[in-house]
Amino acid sequence: MRIEKKATLVSSSVALVLVTFKLTIGIISGSVAVLASAIDSLLDMVVSAFNYFALHNSDKEPDDQFNFGRRKLEPLAAVIEGTIISLSALFILYEAISKMVQNDQIKHLDLSILVMVGSIIITAGLVLFLNIVAKKTGNMVIKADALHYKTDLLSNGAVLISLILINLTEYTLIDPILGIGISVYMIYSAFPLIKDGIMMLLDAALDPKSVARITAILENENDVSSYHDLRTRHSGSDIYISVHAVFSVSTSLFDAHLVGDKIELALKNCFPDNTVHPLIHLDPYDDSEVEH
Repeated sequence: MRIEKKATLVSSSVALVLVTFKLTIGIISGSVAVLASAIDSLLDMVVSAFNYFALHNSDKEPDDQFNFGRRKLEPLAAVIEGTIISLSALFILYEAISKMVQNDQIKHLDLSILVMVGSIIITAGLVLFLNIVAKKTGNMVIKADALHYKTDLLSNGAVLISLILINLTEYTLIDPILGIGISVYMIYSAFPLIKDGIMMLLDAALDPKSVARITAILENENDVSSYHDLRTRHSGSDIYISVHAVFSVSTSLFDAHLVGDKIELALKNCFPDNTVHPLIHLDPYDDSEVEH
């Protein structure tokens, strides 16, 4: 089993433990901040389970129906995860405003504080593990999951601080005010996930730095007189590069093919954390301005 799949199973299991404790204490205490954290953990569990499904199916080999594989499931999972985070944030915002209007009191503060301390310790361990996997694999789904649990870690810390302050000051409005703050931060953190996922689904080009690395390889190849129609895109953790390389008309097809192989190897070495699919078109002259 790929380490990415193991990571999603671990995060799903951790989310199940967290949601059980938080939801129970949130209902008992009446704290909107704890309840919001519980709902977030419940969505974490659903998202992590979906991420496992996405990673499992994106690994399938290309076939007659999906000639380029199913790597687009990874950015699709990121978009869905970001959308779910945003929807849960809106629900938390609604609950927080309702509590401010009704001025409900919080019960069992000591128990709520204890649960949040445990949640922070568990979540911190999970974030550390997911960061290691994300750095090792460069997988977009795991990066999204790691970012999601980082926001959980921050929100859990904020909830803990609010509960301590309420316990010391008995100023219960801190709880819904914090709930509003958490919801706004969740929406803010979800936006990059949705944006990056949509850009990948739309086959957006690689970032300028990556494109510059590609052009440097092409320009440093002495046997290539020029190039054109450079196109790049991401598909999950895969990178697709297509370019027309122009050779002298006196260059044999055999020699041009050797140079093309050399360029392809250089492109693959340029992105060691990704699976690179280079496609080099061998042109005997510059046909970029020719009308076909």
